[in-house]
Amino acid sequence: MGETLAFRNVYLSAKDGLKLHVREYGPRVSERPTVVCLPGMARNATDFHALAEMLANDPDQPHRVICIDYRGRGLSEWDPDWTHYNPFTELDDLQQVLTALAVDKATFVGTSRGGLIVLGLAAAAPELINAVVFNDIGPVIEPQGLARIRGYLGNLPTPANYQEAIGIVRDYLESQFTALEDHDWEVFAQGTWLENDGALKLAYDPALKKTLEGLDLTKASPPLWPMFDALKNVPMMAVRGENSDILRADTLSEMQARRTQLETLFVPNQGHAPVMTHPDVSGPIARFISRVSQLQAA
Repeated sequence: MGETLAFRNVYLSAKDGLKLHVREYGPRVSERPTVVCLPGMARNATDFHALAEMLANDPDQPHRVICIDYRGRGLSEWDPDWTHYNPFTELDDLQQVLTALAVDKATFVGTSRGGLIVLGLAAAAPELINAVVFNDIGPVIEPQGLARIRGYLGNLPTPANYQEAIGIVRDYLESQFTALEDHDWEVFAQGTWLENDGALKLAYDPALKKTLEGLDLTKASPPLWPMFDALKNVPMMAVRGENSDILRADTLSEMQARRTQLETLFVPNQGHAPVMTHPDVSGPIARFISRVSQLQAA
């Protein structure tokens, strides 16, 4: 007999008919709010596997967890029009997914791009947000971090196998992630390339790089403090990697000043964005989410 998956693969349609993929963990119905995980710009649902398993197997009350592949990433279809790879379309896709899966209120875990989409949701449909975990993202995005991402996005060499893939991601990211274990790098590589007909291909549409090509990264984009302030009554955690070049320490300090009850998680020896495979990241996030759920149920 084959191995039983810890999750269910679900395929849904966006408004324009594009096929979207999500991983669903845990019970389809739970007394606790559904947890919705939103990955970084070129990442996908696989990044949240360790966290999703923790929450779905919570011995007190298992959570339903939904991990989303944006269009053009993971197992979702690639869009023939690369200009649709933008946070506005992805926010609309998210709302379609939530409606299709009957999620009327959720706790969101947003890594990088995912956190920006949550800020957009705060403006478009704040009633959907139960709590938020921002993973290495805030209302101010540092342009030098975007410049670094633009340098490798869609430009990585094609590995012959996963062992070679691990070496490639280490070469590009080891200066930011100075203490990851072999397992962490292995999972990171498996989320960067997918096996297809015996060969490895990027787990995202290479056209995604075009979305950064025209940006002026000599200056910062406008800050998103009004969207952040709209979440003033929402339980919130902010995670920052010690070596992050996207979320500065002073931006996190400003987030704390505006939200005195903001919980923070500082991750040493990691950059943008701290990986959920590491128990020092996924463990505190899972405990925060479970604690919020328990307090709200009391």
